[in-house]
Amino acid sequence: MLKVEGLNQYYGGSHILRNLAFEARPGEVTVVLGRNGVGKTTLLKSLMGVVPVKTGSVHLDGQDITRATSYDRVRRGIGYVPQGREIFSRLTVEDNLAMGLATRPGGTPIPPALFELFPVLQQMLHRRGGDLSGGQQQQLAIARALAAGPKLLILDEPTEGIQPSIIKDIGRVIRMLVERGLNAEPMAVVLVEQYYDFAAELADRYLIMERGEIVQAGMGRNMELDGARQRMSI
Repeated sequence: MLKVEGLNQYYGGSHILRNLAFEARPGEVTVVLGRNGVGKTTLLKSLMGVVPVKTGSVHLDGQDITRATSYDRVRRGIGYVPQGREIFSRLTVEDNLAMGLATRPGGTPIPPALFELFPVLQQMLHRRGGDLSGGQQQQLAIARALAAGPKLLILDEPTEGIQPSIIKDIGRVIRMLVERGLNAEPMAVVLVEQYYDFAAELADRYLIMERGEIVQAGMGRNMELDGARQRMSI
């Protein structure tokens, strides 16, 4: 679904991402681990076209999207949940979800499947986003990204500042999406995370970043054997 090759990124004279290469496949969660400041969020912004790629390539479903605009990437099938959620706090839950349909024809209804995944959103449909708890806002941010029916979902630290009960719900939803998506089509998920246990529970494949490079990669089931936890704690 997603193929990244030789990705380099700079801020001024600083080399932020260094020759990154990896794939994310349908039916799998690809977890990107690393401490603060190693380039994880820059990687995601590069995948979304928020930050132009300096060198390298990004392909989605076999098509080169390296120079595509952010909205075109959404139209082609990428959903993005940024760190900090970034919902529209003054808009209602319903209006926030409708914003996720911006690339769809006018009048496209909000998919009922979103309320099956996150029932609390239907109960709070007419509340302003800013009146929701942090965990509910995170659920709203994920649902908004899913509204257009993406093939690939990118999540930037979805557990940050979230209560344990909702972290469990989010993990359940991610696994469900990977297995059958919204329309019985397995989805690819790229998950950036610092909460090791949450990441390890979901990972089909994992990458560890340090100083803008991928320094370790493998299968999720082998994370403990590979010493991923120890590497994260150094």
